Amino acid sequence: MKVKYDFEFDGGTALQYEVDLDRSAIDEAKLDREAEEWVLLEHCQCTNCPLKKSGTKYCPAAFDIQKVVEDFKNQPAFQKVKVSVTTPERVYSKRAALEEGLRSLMGLIMATSHCPILSELKPMANHHMPFASNDEFILRSVSIYLLQQYFDFRNGVKPDWELKGLVDRNKRLQLVNQALWQRIHSACESDSNLKALLSFFSMSSSVSFSLESQLQKLKNSLGKV
Repeated sequence: MKVKYDFEFDGGTALQYEVDLDRSAIDEAKLDREAEEWVLLEHCQCTNCPLKKSGTKYCPAAFDIQKVVEDFKNQPAFQKVKVSVTTPERVYSKRAALEEGLRSLMGLIMATSHCPILSELKPMANHHMPFASNDEFILRSVSIYLLQQYFDFRNGVKPDWELKGLVDRNKRLQLVNQALWQRIHSACESDSNLKALLSFFSMSSSVSFSLESQLQKLKNSLGKV
């Protein structure tokens, strides 16, 4: 499945990206050019990264988002752009601050990269919702996780109804997001990519540090349960 992002700037400039959700891992032997230094695995490597530089030259997530970072590194995050997202099922369109569109695009690319940790978000990427609010992110995260636990239960595996695994997963994701922020900081002159990652980071943080309060908000929004 492929998802297409179109960014239209007020001055007439347009940028387009097509994200293949099932793309192959990087074949480093076939690369026709060297990637930027900030893409090297050892550059600001995540403290919980299971990959070894002896077998992997580039960070999979950084490698996949490098074109987006390069394209937008000099763009201010606050500027308004029209962002259109085309999936096999429907088209989304919104005039929004650049960082909101970037957060959505970069989140999709990272979740479908071959990073062993970020790829835990692949189920959410398979049901991509652009421009998701924090409440929508929590609802989708919890719903998909509970559905996974239900299928585990049906297969005879003890389910995690208390969501402990979800909290642990997002703690791992926080470490990855922090390291990616440091990587991009070394490549960016402006703030668009940084703010996009920071807002993505704040969403995963809310699952780890305030899940109970977030669930209470959702409970109230569902009415009497």
